Amino acid sequence: MIADRIEAKWIDLFAGVFEHCAVSAGDDCTILSETQSRPLNVQLAELALARLGARVLHVRTLTPRQHAPVAIRSTGASDALQGSLPAIAALAASTFVVDCTVEGLLHAPELPKLLADGARILMISNEHPEALERLAPDPALEPKVKAAMRQLKGARAMRVTSAAGTALSIDLAGSRVGGVWGYTARPGTIAHWPGGICLAFPKAGSVRGTLVLDRGDVNLTFKRYLETPVQLTIDDDYVTAIDGDGLDAELMRSYLAAWNDRDAYAVSHVGWGLNPGARWDSMAMYDKRDFNGTELRAFAGNFLYSTGANEVAGRHTLGHFDLPLRGCTVELDGVAVVRDGRLVDA
Repeated sequence: MIADRIEAKWIDLFAGVFEHCAVSAGDDCTILSETQSRPLNVQLAELALARLGARVLHVRTLTPRQHAPVAIRSTGASDALQGSLPAIAALAASTFVVDCTVEGLLHAPELPKLLADGARILMISNEHPEALERLAPDPALEPKVKAAMRQLKGARAMRVTSAAGTALSIDLAGSRVGGVWGYTARPGTIAHWPGGICLAFPKAGSVRGTLVLDRGDVNLTFKRYLETPVQLTIDDDYVTAIDGDGLDAELMRSYLAAWNDRDAYAVSHVGWGLNPGARWDSMAMYDKRDFNGTELRAFAGNFLYSTGANEVAGRHTLGHFDLPLRGCTVELDGVAVVRDGRLVDA
């Protein structure tokens, strides 16, 4: 385990990222955390904002009682706010919010209210700062993600194939497109650090086909590299069969069944990674406690298939899988943006 100690270099790191978010002296900045947040990141955020001359407020909630039937990991659907009107009001009135909740606010039901008056939010993934340091946002990534978003917004269909057997069709009409490069300076937006990914949230009934997770692909909910193939059959957004003889398939069947919630089987988002600094093999170097896995969502050329909450399709659930796949070809209207797991340079 890496030592949980404040390092001067990490204060510099956080301050630099906040400067990318256009934080300046006198700004009203709020750090949102909960009792189970990573204290080191909360402290570094405070020190970095103070260094920049911002006015710093803490909103700290009690981590809610667990009510899910299984452990929840890496959902982006924090329930830390619990609809608290005073907390929401304080965050919404802020110029800049640093989200240090365990799960993050990306799919939190309170998010629209937080952004409505122009607050901008940076969700710091629940990583040890050693991982965040390696993945400090690179401004050169921003135009690449924006270009990928334009490609995705202009496309009508996505087709994903692989030598392992993936053959997936996604109707992109009516989908919502998003992209993250690790910071945001625009009012009324949210971003997460680490970044480097382009995504679409398809409308209901848009995804069908076969998704094959091969050896070395990743189940980030379990923080586990697959050792045996798993084949998912997907009909009208929903996983209807999980085939495979190994432990990986058995774990997925067991975890999804435990939710007793059909929407846990449905698609959340699809997209691909664009960050050349993110590494597929990095998970092997960390204890699970120190690693949230956002890096593996973003490594360049991965196809990311996720199950769970999808506001565009009207589905909200805490059941969630993030599944980065290697070796896929991703085509938009027949034009490859990723070929055999490598980005196609536009």
